[in-house]
Amino acid sequence: MEIRERIMNDIKVSMKEKNQVRLNTLRFLQAAIKNREIEMRPNPITHDEVIGVIKKLVKQRKESIDQYKAGGRQDLVDQEMTELAILEELLPAQLSQTQVENIVKDVIIALNAKSVKDMGAVIKEVIVRTQGNADNKLVSETVKKSLNP
Repeated sequence: MEIRERIMNDIKVSMKEKNQVRLNTLRFLQAAIKNREIEMRPNPITHDEVIGVIKKLVKQRKESIDQYKAGGRQDLVDQEMTELAILEELLPAQLSQTQVENIVKDVIIALNAKSVKDMGAVIKEVIVRTQGNADNKLVSETVKKSLNP
């Protein structure tokens, strides 16, 4: 099932179950996808673009959680955590830290990277190899740690 169809089905189920938080989150996601679709006109939106929109929203939620924690707003932290969990359900399975570390090691060997100066090239190749199934922040931290003994 395509991801947009899954979102529509989840919206219908949420309406039937009267799950307002899930419904609002999915509707917000649907609106963000529609906005991206409008930006891309006349080209149709691709599956990767939809995944990109979801990842962008996930990143926003994570940043909001950090800010709300710093501000001492646990009620908003809880709300953002709930929305984050709903959005992450729609993403493809993410690679574990161990898997990312192994890919980073392989790329460093393949590119013969020696120092932090090579970090950009390594990160670029790792992102290509993971096909977007790894958190970019995790990739960046892992590469930095691997290039700084």
